[in-house]
Amino acid sequence: MEQDADKEILAAALDIFMDEARDLIADMEAILLRMDAGASDGDDIAALFRCAHTIKGSAGMFGLDEVVRFTHVVESVLNRLRMAEISLSSELTSLLLESQDQIAGLIAAAAAGTEADCARSDAIMPQLEKWLDSGAQTVHGPVAHPDDTPLTSDGGGILSDYWHLSLRFAPQVLTDGMDPLKFIHYLNHFGRIVHVETITDLLPAIGDADPERLYLGFEVALSSTATKDDIESVFEFYGDNAHITILPPHSKVGEYLDLIGSMKQESPLLGEILVACGTLTRNELERALQTQRQGDPPPLLGDLLVETGVVAPAVVGAAVDKQMRDKEHRNSESKSLKVQADRLDALIDRVGELVIASSGNQVQAAKTAQPAMLEAASQLLALVEDIRDMALRLRMVAIGEVFSRFPRVVRDVSREIGKEIELKISGAEAELDKSMVDKIADPLMHLLRNAMDHGIEAAATRVANGKPAHGTVSLNAYHESGLIVIEVADDGAGLDLDKILRKAIEKGIVSAGDHLTTHEIQQLILAPGFSTAERLTNLSGRGVGMDVVKSNVEALRGTLDIQSEFGRGTTMRLCLPLTLAIIDGFHVGVGDSHFIVPLDMVVECVELPPGLDHVDYMEQRGVALPFVRLRELFSGNGPAHPRPRVVIARFAGRRIGLVVDRIYGKYQTVIKPLGPLFRHVPCVTGSTILGDGDVALIMDINQLIQGVMARETQKRRQGAAPMLAMQAT
Repeated sequence: MEQDADKEILAAALDIFMDEARDLIADMEAILLRMDAGASDGDDIAALFRCAHTIKGSAGMFGLDEVVRFTHVVESVLNRLRMAEISLSSELTSLLLESQDQIAGLIAAAAAGTEADCARSDAIMPQLEKWLDSGAQTVHGPVAHPDDTPLTSDGGGILSDYWHLSLRFAPQVLTDGMDPLKFIHYLNHFGRIVHVETITDLLPAIGDADPERLYLGFEVALSSTATKDDIESVFEFYGDNAHITILPPHSKVGEYLDLIGSMKQESPLLGEILVACGTLTRNELERALQTQRQGDPPPLLGDLLVETGVVAPAVVGAAVDKQMRDKEHRNSESKSLKVQADRLDALIDRVGELVIASSGNQVQAAKTAQPAMLEAASQLLALVEDIRDMALRLRMVAIGEVFSRFPRVVRDVSREIGKEIELKISGAEAELDKSMVDKIADPLMHLLRNAMDHGIEAAATRVANGKPAHGTVSLNAYHESGLIVIEVADDGAGLDLDKILRKAIEKGIVSAGDHLTTHEIQQLILAPGFSTAERLTNLSGRGVGMDVVKSNVEALRGTLDIQSEFGRGTTMRLCLPLTLAIIDGFHVGVGDSHFIVPLDMVVECVELPPGLDHVDYMEQRGVALPFVRLRELFSGNGPAHPRPRVVIARFAGRRIGLVVDRIYGKYQTVIKPLGPLFRHVPCVTGSTILGDGDVALIMDINQLIQGVMARETQKRRQGAAPMLAMQAT
């Protein structure tokens, strides 16, 4: 049983490492792209090194040898970059991005339990090693200041060229399952062990010795450029079972002074400043604070650190000055809690059932006609609405989570096709449901690749047309009427309508005699198998992509709109609901049937004017408004109302009217998927259960609008007089 528990603990720890490693890999890519674009700050190189170092160190603890082997070389290159021994170039950036991809692949293989791709590691490592000198160290440490005076051993440091480690372990470490020699040997990952001196002062007589207890101490000389915190991390599992003292080689006062002076973070605590600049480790700080608390009276922390020789006096003085300058500032630390996705989904499901139950409670309370009961039901409903909103916000994430994947795509694709393309991102803070984020990444990838391959012209062509040599692709997101709108725009050649129409006729998609509007011609590029590419490339030309984008967007109850101006560019606009779980709905009825319209799409309700029995549009404020009679669309049963109402809804800038018999008002709607028999019912996107147990259909306003547009197109082709243009906002 204990073994099973240990395995579960180890598996849980490994899962945490995998999640953290993925985040670190994403950070590495973002930093490299930022540096490649020349928009990095002074902390980026150090942060990049820390990412690789953390991955390597944690992977070693879990026995992921291939991750350690490969990341070790990457870390060595980053070390030289951080020490300014080499400079960042486009070639090096590409190599580091490729290396980051390989680390991601190795981590993914470890998570899946599959064999690591060692062959790819072996292919990349020689390229990395070209950036290393034969004498280069493999881990980076502080940059030396040759003009500074090294600290002395009488309270400020030592004169040795090596790190000096004084290791004293608790006697019971062997029975705790720890082998100090293995941890000492692991120090070779940070450089080279020059000498190990075994201390036998506490060794008892042979007859008194306990073979299960450790009596030895160790003094280690280590040649390495690692940081003090890096070296101490090797022994972090010992906790209080060891006393570790680490003295750095030729530590320079000036170096720490420079670091403290350039620190951007503001801390009111002296110890935090010293930890941040690297002269003091977290464990050393904890030990010093413990000693300070035991003093009577407690000594000043700075004095204590100087007296014990842990930190040089000048460094403590600089940190105190920093503390005084920043004493009125406080860092706000963002705290978050990771929750498994399936637990969050289960919570949303329960909240949905709670919404349905509270609605039923409201209906039953209304039947009693008791004011106290109605008041209690109303309070319960209000609380449930608050819980619903808070639960849904838990699953809302910024669209920037998807957008962050694309700078790398633009960089790689632009180089592959020989075009200079800039990516501009705006609206990354706009939020939508996490389940939506996972499903729109591929459609956006298709649109982005098409914009670069088809939209952006070659540099010579752009210059000849009076454009800048480099093209621009933009990603923009914003909220509108309960939707999130995502735009993929380019300043390229735009859609050639004549060419599109010719290709469509050649492929038999349309007939030569058809008279199509500009919108209809633009929509042809979404047809399966359609392509205007003259030749096949790795990106396009096979007619696969845009139809998949359309299908994926429609599966999310969204729409894809195209706007293009020949010679000026194209904008692909995706309109998607913010969530797929619970929405505020507008409850209407037709005969015995019930329908829900998303409340954010409802503009207003009016009475249907008389005398419109044989037409399907009405005049509203001087503009024609098309409408759909839901009774005719769904062959509704039950008595018709003598004075029908028109619910005016808006989607993606277009309006449509829904003719109904009754209006019930706002209703919390838990979206239930349609069964297999009803998936292809037109103009319906789901269902919900009402408080009295009846089922209501959730209307798909987008499909209704598309149906009206198709109806007008059919009238035009048949020679009938079409109505006025669809009212748009």
